[in-house]
Amino acid sequence: MLLSNKNNYLLEKGRQMKITKVGLIYSCSLLLCLISCEDSSKKTPEELLCESEYSTANILVDISEEVYNNDESVKAYSRYSWTSNETSRILSGNGIPNHEVGTFPNPHNPNTIKEQNVNETFTLCPSLVSDTGVQVGGPAGAIAYAINSVKFDPGTAGRCDDSGTCSLAMGQGRWRIEALGHNTFDFGDDMNHAHVQPTGEYHYHGMPELLLDLLGQEKNMTLVGWASDGFPVYARYGYTDVNDSTSDIKIIKPSWKLKATGDTGRPDTLKSLRGGPGSGDSNPNTAIPLGAFTQDFEYVEGSGDLDQCNGRFGVTPEFPEGIYYYMVTDEFPFFSRCLKGKF
Repeated sequence: MLLSNKNNYLLEKGRQMKITKVGLIYSCSLLLCLISCEDSSKKTPEELLCESEYSTANILVDISEEVYNNDESVKAYSRYSWTSNETSRILSGNGIPNHEVGTFPNPHNPNTIKEQNVNETFTLCPSLVSDTGVQVGGPAGAIAYAINSVKFDPGTAGRCDDSGTCSLAMGQGRWRIEALGHNTFDFGDDMNHAHVQPTGEYHYHGMPELLLDLLGQEKNMTLVGWASDGFPVYARYGYTDVNDSTSDIKIIKPSWKLKATGDTGRPDTLKSLRGGPGSGDSNPNTAIPLGAFTQDFEYVEGSGDLDQCNGRFGVTPEFPEGIYYYMVTDEFPFFSRCLKGKF
């Protein structure tokens, strides 16, 4: 729908929705007002007869949004829809964010946001098949999509070799550079912990702050998207007692910790930065502190609230009987790097 006035009321499907302006974007203040309403023509979770333990049928399967993003770095419509058939959740969108973004191109990210062709399916009957998870993301395939059809992709193509020669794009070497949590390497990410790939794909590396604002998160447990294995994705907040929806809300902590010392062979000095965002070569000879590389972290079971894939079992507003779900967190790994379900 095209939104024009600051305070409009739209009568749609017999329900009234208030339209409000958020930053540079007009959006539904009751974005999810139609989402939770069950369609009697859809099968209930019981009728779906999932062979797996879990069913996500009738949860966020009736969304269709079109809103013009007037941000200077976007100037395009954000379009996305979520529907379902008897077995799958279906996403169709253009990957254009429905919220304010940072400046793109910028000195550290020379790419322009462009429409994408997002057509993905997710099972309505997710099942857990791995205890430790399967690595996903980047060339290995999409790990998750947010409600607005923007991809979650926490890893980078940045690499360093043992000598300290690094590149932020298509780098060589075994040391994987993190996009967030340090100041050594700058990928030009914005206030949503997102930036743009050379293809024009805007994608989140971490907490999608302004999407959360649009979803009205405040201090609530908020479903922000779906992982490729069909399990839901929540952000920042969860219940103190994982099995009690009446327990206090708290910020959920991951169980990955910064190592005391770097691994053998880890470069401690950035001697050469070759090509990539920012263009050109440089020889900064600056220190590379712990936290700049993925390998600087280790999973310590029980040290936080989540497992090695940044997920856990528990009740949620949408799944009062409990389900496995992933979390976007404020600390490393920020978003899951692996999936435990079948995909």
